[in-house]
Amino acid sequence: MKPTTDNLLDLYERLYAEYGPRNWWPETGGGRFEVICGAILTQNTQWRNAESSLANMKARGFWSFPSVHNADEALLAEAVRPSGYYNTKARKLRTFAAVVEERFNGSLDAMFDRSVPDLRDLLLAIWGIGEETADDIVLYAAGKPTFVIDRYTTRLVDRLGWKVGGRGRYGDYKLLFEELLPADAPMFNEFHAVIDGHGARTCTSRSPACQRCCLLDICPTGWQRVVTG
Repeated sequence: MKPTTDNLLDLYERLYAEYGPRNWWPETGGGRFEVICGAILTQNTQWRNAESSLANMKARGFWSFPSVHNADEALLAEAVRPSGYYNTKARKLRTFAAVVEERFNGSLDAMFDRSVPDLRDLLLAIWGIGEETADDIVLYAAGKPTFVIDRYTTRLVDRLGWKVGGRGRYGDYKLLFEELLPADAPMFNEFHAVIDGHGARTCTSRSPACQRCCLLDICPTGWQRVVTG
């Protein structure tokens, strides 16, 4: 079925009651710089690996856009090795830092001082920044309302049997939420965070814990699993 605003709000309220608040995006004093680096480093890996890379960056003095921009790429790559694809990710970090330093004179305020669509387009034009990473940066670093879609979100939507328009691509899932919900950055923040908490703890890919799921009564996939054992 195609969900309604009430369906989405009910989902949010159930998950928030079960898991929230999640206080996401986590950072350890590095502010928006740390959030942006974390969004890049967590690509294609688990968050704990990105955390290890961030800790290495901090310990080795790569803890600002100027320091990353001026870094020896091989040394930066070694620092971010725990997150995998470390040579590529070091290049992505330096590319992003170069944009901040050279185009915006080191000012994230200047970079973020634009509408959500314009900021998102700007980010997507930077090498190494895809849709999910761009939305992470817009929502968690810039504090602007955009809904982040990841594998936990698409899995949950699919298991709930909700109809997604278009060809079921990233933007189609994103539109499902943004068309029906008010553009509210704090809510989008928590909604994405509780979906991820649910996906990691209960609605897992291989062995979902459907019997104890707070969404069981509205999830046809869960009902089928419980009934068939």
